[in-house]
Amino acid sequence: MAFVIAEPCIDTKDGQCVEVCPVDCIQSLKTANQYFINPEVCIDCGSCLPQCPVSAIFEESTLPAEWKEFSEINAAFFRSGVSC
Repeated sequence: MAFVIAEPCIDTKDGQCVEVCPVDCIQSLKTANQYFINPEVCIDCGSCLPQCPVSAIFEESTLPAEWKEFSEINAAFFRSGVSC
């Protein structure tokens, strides 16, 4: 089960999560307003969780109902041609 970056990341993009990811599955674009986790690459290590200053990272199974669409948003970012 992959981790998902949800709404609290929008317009924050702190980047500490990127620095600690051992498989480089967290990416973004300069034009994007948040980071995204590639569900195909994420190894569910949880290293990113304590690094997020806005608590925007969730295990997919614990993603709050109001942010469920972020699971698809994260996956779609990588399907659009961005790869880790």
